[in-house]
Amino acid sequence: MEAYKLWVRKNKEFVHSIESLANGITWLLPERFSNSEIAPEAVYALLGIVSALNQHIIDTTPSRSRPQGQGQLSFPWPLCVSALKDLETVVEVAALHFYGEDGKWNFIVVTEAMKAMVRLALFRDSGYKMLLQGGEVENVEKKRPNVQGLHHAQGYNGFMPHNLEGRAMSALSRFGENAKMALDPMWMNRFHRNPETNGMLIKKPTLSIIWSQRGLYGRLFLMGEVLCIVRPLLYVLLIKKFGTRSWTPWLLSLAVDLTGMSILSHATNPSHVGEDGFYKVSSAEKDELKRRKLLWALYVMRDPFFTKYTKHRLEKTDTYLSRVPVIGFLTGKLVELVIGAQTRYTYTSGS
Repeated sequence: MEAYKLWVRKNKEFVHSIESLANGITWLLPERFSNSEIAPEAVYALLGIVSALNQHIIDTTPSRSRPQGQGQLSFPWPLCVSALKDLETVVEVAALHFYGEDGKWNFIVVTEAMKAMVRLALFRDSGYKMLLQGGEVENVEKKRPNVQGLHHAQGYNGFMPHNLEGRAMSALSRFGENAKMALDPMWMNRFHRNPETNGMLIKKPTLSIIWSQRGLYGRLFLMGEVLCIVRPLLYVLLIKKFGTRSWTPWLLSLAVDLTGMSILSHATNPSHVGEDGFYKVSSAEKDELKRRKLLWALYVMRDPFFTKYTKHRLEKTDTYLSRVPVIGFLTGKLVELVIGAQTRYTYTSGS
C-alpha cells in the first residue's frame, strides 16, 4: 500500500488524466441507463471511489499535511462522503432492479440518511466550518509564504471531478472534449498572511464560541448550514411519501434550499459588522456559496418539472438540429445522455 501511495503522489497528473478518461468512457458504455444493467453503474462507482481514494492520498502527502494538533479530522470523513455518493447510484439501480420503482426509495432514504449523518459528523469534527463540495473537500485555510496580505488561489473554481455532480455535469456539458482538460482537478486553496499563525493553519471557532461570542449571526450560520445538509434527506422522504409526479417534494425542496441560502447569506453579510458581528467566510467558502447556487439549475432536471417542461424543449431542439450533419449527431447524443441521466435520482438530486 505504501508503494502505491508513493506512486500516486509522484504521478498525480497522470493519475488524474487516466481517471478523467475512464470516467468519460463509462458514459458511452452500452445500456448505460438501462433499468436492468447494474454493471455500468458499478464500474462508474468503482472508478469514482478509486478517484476519491487517490485524491485523499495526494491530499495527505506529508509535505502538504497540516502540523499535528492543528484541527486535524479524527476520521477521513470527506473520503467517506465521496464513497457514499458513488455507491448511492449503484444502490439505486440495484434496488430498482430487484424491488421496483416504489421499493427503491426505501434504500435511497437509508443512503441519504447515512450521508446526512456523516456530513453532520464532519461539520462537528471540523470545528463547524462550512462544508465544501458537500463535504468531499476538507475546509482548510493555510498561509502561503511571500504573499503580502492578499488571497491567492491555486487551481480554479468549479465542480470537483471526483464527485457525482462534477463528473456527471462535466461529461454532459463537455462531451467530445479532451478528457484531461474537461475534468482536470479543480481546487480552490486560499491562503492568508497572518503573523499570529506563523505558518500554522487558521482555526475556526468552536461551537460554544460561535453560539456565544458570534451571537445571532453565528447561530444563523449554523442553522443555514444544517438546512443545506439535511435538505437532500427531506427531499427524498417527501418523494417517498408523495411520489415523483407530485409538485410537493419539488417545491418544498426548493423552499428549503432558498431558506438555507438566504440564512447563510444574511449571516455572512459584511454589512452587519457594526451590529452583532457577522460570520466571516473565507474565499473558498464564498466560492462554495456560488457553487450551491449553481446547483439550483438541477431543479429543471427534476420531476415533475422535467417531464412537463424540460423534456419537451430538449426533444424539440433535437428534432430541429437532427438534420444538420455532425451537429445533429452530437446534439442527439447529448440529449440522450441528459434524458438518461434524469432517470437517476442520484444524478439530479444535488446531494
